[in-house]
Amino acid sequence: MRTWLCLLLLPGLAAAEIYRWVDADGRVHFGQRPAAAGAEQVEVRPQVIERDAATRERLERTERFYDARRQEQADAAASSAQRQAKRDQECGELRRRLAQVPEGLRYYRKEANGERSYYSDEELDAARRQLRQRLAERCT
Repeated sequence: MRTWLCLLLLPGLAAAEIYRWVDADGRVHFGQRPAAAGAEQVEVRPQVIERDAATRERLERTERFYDARRQEQADAAASSAQRQAKRDQECGELRRRLAQVPEGLRYYRKEANGERSYYSDEELDAARRQLRQRLAERCT
């Protein structure tokens, strides 16, 4: 990031005019505009920093570490989003099932011989309680 910023600023620095002058007290000053009659223009060249092999290797290791960390964070976010979507789907299914068991209606299941076996009021109440409990546990 800093490298890009420096590269963007280099052309502006190269084009800037810098002046040097000495005031009456003998102090040296630098500025973008000549403040005294005897100011001379100074050429400013950007400093090129050469890095040794150990420094380059350390920087590469650091960059690989941060790349791996960013990838871990992206994977964790995707996994979390997937778990949340699964939970939302499960909650929707539980709410749908609870809505299908309204009060006062008779429900039955078909037995192996094809006959209807009706749920008792206690069984329906237990099913409602169980659905509400699962909703409270998983969907709050």
